[in-house]
Amino acid sequence: MKYDIRDISLAKKGMLRIEWAEMQMPVLRMIREEFSKERPLRGVRIGACLHVTTETACLIQTLKAAGAEVALCASNPLSTQDDVAAALVRYMKVPVFAVKGETSRRYYRHINSVLSIRPQITMDDGADLVSTLHKKGRGIEEVVGGTEETTTGVIRLRAMAEKGVLRYPIVAVNDAYTKFLFDNRYGTGQSTIDGILRATNRLIAGSVFVVCGYGWCGKGVAMRAKGMGARVVVTEVEPLRALEATMDGFEVMPIREASKIGDIFVTVTGNINVIDRHCFRVMKDGAMVCNSGHFNVEIDIDALKTMSNKVRRIREFVEEYTLKDGRRIYLLGEGRLINLAAAEGHPSQVMDMSFANQALSVLYLLREGEKLERKVYPVPREIDSTIASMKLQAMGIRIDTLTRQQNRYLKSWQMGT
Repeated sequence: MKYDIRDISLAKKGMLRIEWAEMQMPVLRMIREEFSKERPLRGVRIGACLHVTTETACLIQTLKAAGAEVALCASNPLSTQDDVAAALVRYMKVPVFAVKGETSRRYYRHINSVLSIRPQITMDDGADLVSTLHKKGRGIEEVVGGTEETTTGVIRLRAMAEKGVLRYPIVAVNDAYTKFLFDNRYGTGQSTIDGILRATNRLIAGSVFVVCGYGWCGKGVAMRAKGMGARVVVTEVEPLRALEATMDGFEVMPIREASKIGDIFVTVTGNINVIDRHCFRVMKDGAMVCNSGHFNVEIDIDALKTMSNKVRRIREFVEEYTLKDGRRIYLLGEGRLINLAAAEGHPSQVMDMSFANQALSVLYLLREGEKLERKVYPVPREIDSTIASMKLQAMGIRIDTLTRQQNRYLKSWQMGT
């Protein structure tokens, strides 16, 4: 169902928060200014399945300024900011199908509502929109291409491409340098700590903080936890990442060993059952577990339920599971994205670059989509470089340029003294 636009006070609050976010999104504002003049997306139908946040609202405004018709649903049942959804519907006339805390059934009903506009471009965060469209089949022949925002979605889409079932090209926005180096690392790092603090109000300093996974998101979480004074332990399955975590100064050990000493656990792997019943059996009384990966599958919640004889909600976003031996384990945010369930998600400064990639990738797909195969493509390097230059310009930072002599030298095979 569409968001109730009768709550004017909620919508006004959302608009003020959108304005606050937009102040720190200069690249997207510059793109919007150009889009407003040229209207390159005039009449294009875009179906978006994204976290309904203030930053997403700024992206939607940019797409509409370019002339696009956009319908939006949430990419996670707990990530919607209701005031933003209300503002988008009331003031920007965008069909929004999202409400915080929606059931799984309602979540997929909302995805189907977005698909009912028969989008020509899909914009996804986790690939639920794309996978639902592929299962339905109806309307898929009208799709020119799509974009994908997050690591989990890119993994799913590459698997579809490898099996030959992907029906249209996808641009992996997540793999742009101006996305993962900043959004994944600094955005996830800061917002995950923010979510944990808002949910628990516990002291990070002095705690044993276990980060499961040392990709770019895990690096960011580990960095921020260390900065807060925690003793950080990293668990990994990839030798190179484990070695990197070691060289970065973190303790590295298997998850079952870390489970015995950890106070706070964060999963950021994109895989299932990273923290399972074997971990719960050895955890300390009072251990807190949460997830910053896209889906709520990284913590084996079903196992935790079967091992417990009592469950109660002790705070908003904090569930206390009392095990049969009396130990208590605290699950934060229902195992969903803690940074969006309990906090506001990534800061607008980093989402500025991520959503600039989204906007420019849509334009690229419209221009080049017919030439592309049914595969997952990286963001074109020129888009990445353009966004980096625009961000530096907005920050008032100047850099050097190569001289003609330096350019000739780098292109020559006869290098040396």
